[in-house]
Amino acid sequence: MKCPFCGHEEDRVVDSRSVQDGRGVRRRRECLKCRERYTTYEYVENVTLTVIKSDQRREPFERDKLVKGIRLACNKRPVSQKKIEAIVNDVEARLHELSKNEVTSQYVGELVMDQLKDIDEVAYVRFASVYRKFQDKTEFLEELKKLLG
Repeated sequence: MKCPFCGHEEDRVVDSRSVQDGRGVRRRRECLKCRERYTTYEYVENVTLTVIKSDQRREPFERDKLVKGIRLACNKRPVSQKKIEAIVNDVEARLHELSKNEVTSQYVGELVMDQLKDIDEVAYVRFASVYRKFQDKTEFLEELKKLLG
C-alpha cells in the first residue's frame, strides 16, 4: 500500500475495525517514512454471478428479482419481509460458497424451495409451480402428494 502523502510502500497498521456489519474492515495505517496516518477499507470482491436460464440464456444474478419471486409466492401468507430477506441472504451465501461464475436457475429455485418447504407449504407450492413449470393439474397434485407423504 503506497502512502498517499509520500508514496512510500511500507506502513504499519495502527487500528483495525469491522465496518458494514462485518462485511468490511477499516484500517488506520501509519507510513514508516513520513509518519503520516491514513485510512484504508477492505471489502470482499464480489464476482458477478451469471444465471443460466432453462432456455440456456444467461443473465446476471439479481437479488431483487429473487426477492420479488419469493414475495409473490408468499403473497397473503404469514411470511414476514424479514424472513424473505433471510431466505435470499442464505441463498446468496450458498451461491457464493460454490465459487462458480455460473449457476442454473433450476439450482437457485431448488435452494429457495428447500427453505420455503419448512416455512410455508402454500408458498412452497406456489413457488414450485413457477420454477418447475407445472403444465397441468396432475403435476401440481404430484407435488402436493410429496408434501403430504
